[in-house]
Formats: sequence, structure tokens, C-alpha cells
Amino acid sequence: MWTSIVSRSVKSIALVLAAAAYCGPAMAAFPEQPIRLIVPFSPGGGTDLVARTIGAGMSKDLGQTVIVENKPGAGTMIGEDFVAKSKPDGYTLVISSFAHAVNPTLQPHLPYGSNKAFTPVMLIARGPNVLVVRANSPFKTVGDLVAAAKEHPNKLTYASQGTGTSAHLAGALFADLTKIKITHIPYRGAGPALSDLMGGQVDMMFATASAAAPLVSGGKLKALGVTTTSPSPAFKGVPPISASVPGYAVESWYAIYAPAGTPAAVVDRLNAAARKAVQDPMFTSMVQHEGLTVSAGTPTDLERYVRAEEERWGRVIKENNIKPE
Repeated sequence: MWTSIVSRSVKSIALVLAAAAYCGPAMAAFPEQPIRLIVPFSPGGGTDLVARTIGAGMSKDLGQTVIVENKPGAGTMIGEDFVAKSKPDGYTLVISSFAHAVNPTLQPHLPYGSNKAFTPVMLIARGPNVLVVRANSPFKTVGDLVAAAKEHPNKLTYASQGTGTSAHLAGALFADLTKIKITHIPYRGAGPALSDLMGGQVDMMFATASAAAPLVSGGKLKALGVTTTSPSPAFKGVPPISASVPGYAVESWYAIYAPAGTPAAVVDRLNAAARKAVQDPMFTSMVQHEGLTVSAGTPTDLERYVRAEEERWGRVIKENNIKPE
């Protein structure tokens, strides 16, 4: 009897050691090839900038190139669907943003089913959007803009980097709270939206801080207000929109996701590299300049934050009967 028990124990230990020998090197070797970081927007916008900056920092720590690829369209769903359906091995990631939290409510048929198709890696940073107009715009304040919109319903237009993005819903919430009617013009990314704003094809944009800051500091755009309830150090002298529109508050954010089923050890390795990347002087410089606050935490922290965002914006979308265009 004792011989049988000992024999079984020896076999069990051998199996455990064999499994460890098999899995250990594979996990320790990650990554063994370049990593693709998908940006679901066109080049030139805030998400693209964040992706390229953190990607460069992660490359140093991982010892592999992080290749940033832009796959814009369909309110980020094209890029996110590509990642959701990729092999869950840690080699294909996505930089998600505000739209990730609103699409489950806004879009009746997500191609990837639900956000359960993703594994959270890390919440990178959070920050304000900023209401901007072209440099020679006649609007000097938020009040000027509201007055013009009330006088000419639906005449004023606001751009966004796509349906369901923070720029879109920030404008929708603004219109709702001020009781005005303005027309939403979606683009395939912040870059082309800002280009048309500067060119006078649209009147305003509730742009992300990272996309708008260089253009505001360069005198190409004029900032009328920030969407957070407190002033932003990146936009000195620019008041919160809530100072003239009580109850108004919108926050942009950036996060990294992998496909569902990505091994925990790989997720932990990616999280560690991302945390190290946000401490890089190149990244911290960008954060300080553009009003973002680093939120590097655990995958669980990201999951908790986005769940709260889904609930909040889900209510706004339903109450305002917002539909995809």
C-alpha cells in the first residue's frame, strides 16, 4: 500500500516538474518577436501619440520592437475587433480609450460580442478634453458659443474623432445641458478632425488634451474651456466648462488591452513594461505638457475603472437617446 502511495506521489511530482519545465521557459522567453500595438484611430491624434510614446518605452524594457499600427474606423470597432480576434499570446495589443466603455451601449451589434473579448493590461493615463475653436474664431468664451447656438439652432458644427468617442459624447452632453442644438461631424481620427477645424470646415471640437495641447500652444487653436471640473495645468487660464455649465464633466483615458485568454504571466510582463514606460522622461514630459495624469496600476484597476465608465455613459446614452451615425 505504502509503495503504491509513494509511487503515485513520485509520478505526481514528476508531472508537476515536467509542466513547470515546459511552461517556465516559454513564459520567461516572452516576448520572442515584435509586438503589434493597434491604434483604432488615424495617425496624428491623441491616442496615436500616446501609443507611439508608450510603445517606444515598452520596447526598451521588453527587448523587442513595439510596432504601432493604425486601424481606424467604425467608432474604434475595426481596430478593436482585429485585436479581439487575434491569437491571445500577447503579441497583438490595442490602445483603447473612451469609446471602449461606451460602445457596448452605443452599438447594438459589436463584432466582437462584448468587452469580455479583451483582457485588461493597464490604465495608462487620464485627462481632460478641451473645447477648442480655430484661432480666428469669433467665439471668445463658452458663453459666446452657447449664445450663437441658441440664436442659430443646428448651424454650428462640432468635430470628433469618431462616433462614440469622448469628443462626440462630450459635445452631446454639452448640448443637452445647455439646451442647444449643434451638429456632430464624425471623422476617422482626431488628426483629420483637427485639420478641418483649423481650416474652418467645422466650428469647434471637444478634443482630447493630448491632441489639442500642441495646437493651442502653437497658436493654431483657441481653447475656451476644459471638460474636467478643475482647471488643467496644461491649459493655464482656461476655465472648466462646468463654471458656466453646471454638472458638466468628461474625462478621457487611455489603456492597453490584450485578447481574452492571454496568459496571466504574459499580461503581468506587459503590465510591468508599461509601468516602466510611463516613468520614462519622454513619456512624463508628454504627460506634463498635455494635462494627462498617469494612472499606471494593475489589470484589476483598469477593469474596475472601465466598468464604472460603462455604467455612467450607458445611462447618458440611453437618457439622451444617442444613436450611432
